[in-house]
Amino acid sequence: MHPGTLPRTRGRKALLGVAAATALALAAPSAAAAPETGPGPVNRAFSQAAEEFGVPRDLLVAVAFGETRLDGHDGEPSHAGGYGVMHLVSSPRRHTLEEAAELTGASERELRHDNTANIRGGAAVLESYADRTGVSERDRDRPAAWYPAVARYGSPDDLRMGRFYADTVYTILEGGVRARTSQGERVTTPGRKVRPERGRYTDVPPPAPGPTEKPDPRGADYPPARWVPAHPGNYRAGRSAAIDTVIVHVAQGTYTGTVNWFRNPASRVSTHYVVRSSDGEVTQMVRDADTAWHARDANPRSLGIEHEGYVADATWFTDALYRASAALTAHLCDTHGIPRDREHIVGHTEVPGNSHTDPGPHWDWDRYMELVNGG
Repeated sequence: MHPGTLPRTRGRKALLGVAAATALALAAPSAAAAPETGPGPVNRAFSQAAEEFGVPRDLLVAVAFGETRLDGHDGEPSHAGGYGVMHLVSSPRRHTLEEAAELTGASERELRHDNTANIRGGAAVLESYADRTGVSERDRDRPAAWYPAVARYGSPDDLRMGRFYADTVYTILEGGVRARTSQGERVTTPGRKVRPERGRYTDVPPPAPGPTEKPDPRGADYPPARWVPAHPGNYRAGRSAAIDTVIVHVAQGTYTGTVNWFRNPASRVSTHYVVRSSDGEVTQMVRDADTAWHARDANPRSLGIEHEGYVADATWFTDALYRASAALTAHLCDTHGIPRDREHIVGHTEVPGNSHTDPGPHWDWDRYMELVNGG
């Protein structure tokens, strides 16, 4: 399909001129929220993109919320090379940004920086995935039927991570979304009970706590964690130094996106643990005894913890995230004999030879250390 050519849809309208929306800020989901469709530009963008491409509006919002919490981050990329509210990715293995450009005729720059174009591009990609995964035309009005397309949107070549991603989106859909833009516009969806139709993903086991991931039957070193191993080309087996440091990172991306990125052989990076913002869920990706690639020269002697979120947005640093991360850090300190102090529990930005700024000015070190030490 050539740029500028409108793809096939049911009842599709022509291109809709909508003013670019400003970046969005996170607000808590609410099952009681009533849908709001205007008159703001972001609501119009979701509604018009949903109608044009035949994607249920609430599902489109849930995908965006799960990807970015509806924050376009002024066109800056995530760690995985994703842009805008819909997290359109341009990376060696994923090309949803380029796909959206071809499907909608918008330039890649527009898709990166214009929220309206980005939302429209995400809807176009989802519709094309619905075509590829066999979602029938008569089922397009039912969010439950879109599960395979959503899973492909999250992870096109890893069925297990695709299910992980889609399950998260459908949890958001069930709970509902309430968000507010930086200009005060509210974007909401009601909570709804949906039984997703998983299709080919039905028998794919999602990541789960404990020893479920083969070929390593030991499971996670930290018992509450999921065990989802990073790609073996993204870390080194064994250690060349004793462990004496825990390094706190902020992922500049989402939980599922971060896990996916460390499973991608093109990333050449990894961490030991990833913590989710909404509920504090923990995934381990590299064993404590092995060397994750997260902090350059400090890698041989450190354990890395990535936290879902963005350095510039404090709303990602929830009570659940702080408490879960602190419990993990306390466990790691006790297990490996690391003192529970700020000389041995540090931010990425404090590690010599690193140019990163995480966890950034919004990270509450006093609170975190109080929790680590049993406060």
